[in-house]
Amino acid sequence: MSVQLKHVELAKTLPPRLLRFFARFPPQALSTSASTTLNTSSSDPNANLSEDTVPAVDSSSTYENPFRNTKNPITGKWHDPIYSLRRQADLVKLAEAHGVQELLPFSTKALEERTRKREEFGLRVKGTGVGQRVKGKWWERNIRGRLEKRRQAMLEMPQMIQTWKQLGHGRGWKKFPK
Repeated sequence: MSVQLKHVELAKTLPPRLLRFFARFPPQALSTSASTTLNTSSSDPNANLSEDTVPAVDSSSTYENPFRNTKNPITGKWHDPIYSLRRQADLVKLAEAHGVQELLPFSTKALEERTRKREEFGLRVKGTGVGQRVKGKWWERNIRGRLEKRRQAMLEMPQMIQTWKQLGHGRGWKKFPK
């Protein structure tokens, strides 16, 4: 009874968006514990079943994750998830803010999954690896050579001025800059 009161108190503090989600897709951990009741009245497990009734299929085995795409078993066609990635991210952020993220079904937007992928793949930004370079714009790719050419010209400038003066300010000058 105290567990139910705790869940009721928790539900009162949740925003309506999370309440609607949990009403439509109850948490799997809570729904399986609530739906499975132990028959301790008799030693025969089928004591309360009549001959013509079929036991219900366990709901946890047919539970479909609303964050994953599903395949129709008859046609074989894949159906999109009920919640898009953007809406999944919004729900996960809300659940993390209210401390109920473990009640949500598996999602690629969950914090655990994001950190696992970050550890597995790293940053994956092109040009940050060993021996890699970012492509960049044309001027960014050529600026190193241009600056080196300019530095070399500045080092040769005193000699160029001297030659200019010797030749008579441009007569017979062949080294005009490009």
